[in-house]
Amino acid sequence: MKEVCPRFESAMSMLGRRWTGLIIYQLLQGPQRFCTIESALGISGRLLSSRLKELEENGLVDRTVYPETPVRIIYELTDQGEELEPVMRALETWSERWMTSSSC
Repeated sequence: MKEVCPRFESAMSMLGRRWTGLIIYQLLQGPQRFCTIESALGISGRLLSSRLKELEENGLVDRTVYPETPVRIIYELTDQGEELEPVMRALETWSERWMTSSSC
């Protein structure tokens, strides 16, 4: 049996965290404000903040603060994060074919 590459294992661990994949999927639509992501996913603000911080630390998400009143913060995928698009689209296609659900 082939040994699992530690880098692959690390990537799966990061992407497999609850809500992380859905946040990336949401950000594939383009730059968004915190409240937009929060309402689209139905995730708690505290957990979303934590996951966005992790994604930022891992180089997948950029956080831009605009010094306006009130302050505007925009989250968007980095080039590294954008490279996950084919993976996310393939998973989307697979799930539409193989996962059963009452709604989409």
